[in-house]
Amino acid sequence: MVLRKEYLDKLWKLKDLRIIKVITGIRRCGKSTLLKQFKCELLKDGINENQIISLNFEELENQSLLEYNILYEYLKTKKCEGKKTYYLLDEIQMVESFEKVVNSLFVKEDTDIYITGSNAYLLSSELATLLSGRYIEINLLPFSFKEYKIMMEKEDNDKLFAEYLVNGGLPYASLIRKNNIGSDLGYIEGIYNTVFVKDIEERERRKKKNQTDMKITDIQLLKNISKYLSSVIGNPVSMNSIANYLTSNGRKTSHVTVGNYVLALEETYLYYKCERMDIKGKQLLKLNYKYYMVDLGFRKQILAQKKYDLGFSLENVVYFELLRRGYQVNIGKIGNQEIDFVAFKDGIYEYYQVSATILLEETFNREITPLKNIVDNYPKTILTNDKIGLGNYDGVEVKNIIDWLLSN
Repeated sequence: MVLRKEYLDKLWKLKDLRIIKVITGIRRCGKSTLLKQFKCELLKDGINENQIISLNFEELENQSLLEYNILYEYLKTKKCEGKKTYYLLDEIQMVESFEKVVNSLFVKEDTDIYITGSNAYLLSSELATLLSGRYIEINLLPFSFKEYKIMMEKEDNDKLFAEYLVNGGLPYASLIRKNNIGSDLGYIEGIYNTVFVKDIEERERRKKKNQTDMKITDIQLLKNISKYLSSVIGNPVSMNSIANYLTSNGRKTSHVTVGNYVLALEETYLYYKCERMDIKGKQLLKLNYKYYMVDLGFRKQILAQKKYDLGFSLENVVYFELLRRGYQVNIGKIGNQEIDFVAFKDGIYEYYQVSATILLEETFNREITPLKNIVDNYPKTILTNDKIGLGNYDGVEVKNIIDWLLSN
C-alpha cells in the first residue's frame, strides 16, 4: 500500500480544528484508503479505538444506516463521552440528507469530522448551504508519478513514465498492472461506467429538489461530450465549439445543453476546467477554457488509441501535479501569446511551459519567448522530456519533466 503522505500531512494539520474535513475525488482514487491510513495515524498517536467511528456507506452492512435520522441515532450511541470522538464517514452522499447529520455532529463539543464523497454537486450545493464557512475541501487525485513509481517498485524512470502517460495512476489499476492479475483497462472501464450510471443518476435524484437546475436526460449525449473532451485535452474549447462539433456529426444540441452536461462531468471529478488569465492584469478571462482529464487511463479507455499527442499528455500530467502541490492553476495569456500554466500559491506566481522536446531552435524559441515577455521576477520554467540542453537561459529554467515530477 502506498502511503498518501502529502494528503495525510494535510489532514494531520487540520486534526482537532473546528472545521469539517471534506475529502473529494473521482471514484476509486483512494479516498477510502486515505481514511484507513488516517485512522492508523490516529491510533499511532495514542487515540483509543473506541474514539474513532469509521463507516463506509457503500458496504452492505451499513445499508440500514442510509436514512439520516437512523444514522444520527446510531452515531450518538457510539460517541465516546468525555473524550474527543473522530468520525470518519466514507461516501457520505449515499445518505439522504446527510448534511443534517454532519451539522448535528459538528455543533457538539469534542467531535472531529472527516467525510468523503465522489460528487461535487452534493458536497458543494447541499453541504455549503448548511455549513457555509465551516468545512474545508481536500481534493484527492490518483497517484502522482512519484507515488506510481513507489507502487510499481521499478527503477527505470523512462519506461515507468511512458507507462504512466498512457495508463494513468488509479491506485488499484496500477496494482493490477504490477501484479498482472487481470485487465486494468476492464477495471477502468467499470469505474467510468459507474460514474455515468451511479454518480450521474444520484446527482439527478438530488437535483429534483431544485426545479431550476437543468437535468441530464441523455446519457449517450453525455458520453459523446466526454469522448470529445478526452480527445481535445490541452486545447481551448467553448460550449459553442462542442455543440457545433456534435451537430456536424449528426447529434444536434445547443451550447446551453452542452454547458450543463460538461458541468455534470466536472462534478464527478472526471474533468477539471482550467480558466484563462490575462497575465498583465491578473484578470480571469471568460472564453476558451481548457479541460484536463483526472487520469489518463480513462482517456486510453475512451479513445482506444495506441498513440496520443505526447505534448498534451505531458501537459495533463503537469496540470494535476501543480494542483497536488497546492497551486491555483490557470492558463496564461500575454498579448497574442499563451503560457501553458500560471501557478499561484502563497502570494507567488510561477510560469510553466510544457513541451515534449525543445531541441529544435524553432521550438525552443516558441516556448521561451512568451516567458521572456513577462515583465516580472517570478520563476519561469520550461518542462521537457529532453535530457540535454537543460539549465538557465536568461532567467528561464529548463528542466527535465521526470526530474521535476520526482522532486520535492
